[in-house]
Amino acid sequence: MAEISFFEKVYEVVKLIPEGRVTSYGAIAAFLGTKGSARMVGWAMNNASKTEGIPAHRVVNRNGLLTGKHHFPGTRVMEQMLEAEGVQVVNDKIVDFQKYFWDPSAELQ
Repeated sequence: MAEISFFEKVYEVVKLIPEGRVTSYGAIAAFLGTKGSARMVGWAMNNASKTEGIPAHRVVNRNGLLTGKHHFPGTRVMEQMLEAEGVQVVNDKIVDFQKYFWDPSAELQ
């Protein structure tokens, strides 16, 4: 049986993020035991915005910035998807980020 790729592991975690919550690239990396590879999680997410079933809009940087917004069709699509789930965004940043933050290391243990 083939080993699951790092990108596939990232996608499996992202699929578990509840609606109306967000996590960071670094939190996913830490959960997968690859702390320090947040950038690689970001690379995985670059294509995920076009993949059905992966809520890529729920992954942001450690400060709550919508750094992946350019990988969505349209300049405000990521923001609009988050706002439709009740997450407030101002100037490409989640308002009250800690309120919405979902930590897979805490939530999935």
